[in-house]
Amino acid sequence: MPVGKIEQGIAALKEVEGRMTHINEGQPFDVIVDFAHTPDSFEKLFKDIKPVTNAKLIVMFGSAGRRDEAKRSIQGELAGIYADEVVITEEDDRDVDGDKILNQIAGGAEKAGKTRQTNLFLVHDRPAAIQFTIDRAKTGDTVLLLGKGHEKTIERANGASPWDEIGAAREAIKKRLAKS
Repeated sequence: MPVGKIEQGIAALKEVEGRMTHINEGQPFDVIVDFAHTPDSFEKLFKDIKPVTNAKLIVMFGSAGRRDEAKRSIQGELAGIYADEVVITEEDDRDVDGDKILNQIAGGAEKAGKTRQTNLFLVHDRPAAIQFTIDRAKTGDTVLLLGKGHEKTIERANGASPWDEIGAAREAIKKRLAKS
């Protein structure tokens, strides 16, 4: 195939929603939404992102209720190793105590040296956690919002509610920029 055709084909590709989706509202830091929600996906993502991060790496994520509990502390530890700041939030708690999930993740991050109120933060409400994370970012930082990606609902004890991680990130950035 001619090189020109290959280049045209690559240029025509569209990104997959919620997979390394860059959000740009004119902010001086990077915001990326990704569906990563397993220890393996965390490690691969962090190893790729950390070397190209100009300043701090700030990671926000949670872990689903009624799912593999063993992965929670591993995810927390990986985030604690690679990220400068870790924000833990709800993902799909379902009928599981959200504070229990957050504390299981936090245990892993603490094992990696993160400390609460310094560089480890627990903000259960996901919209509030996104705003908190975006508000912490400074020029050159990279913010990763992980776990929900393309999903259009968030599952809580009272059932599934509509959710749009990319839209929530855009709104949080706009609010942040309006304060500046």
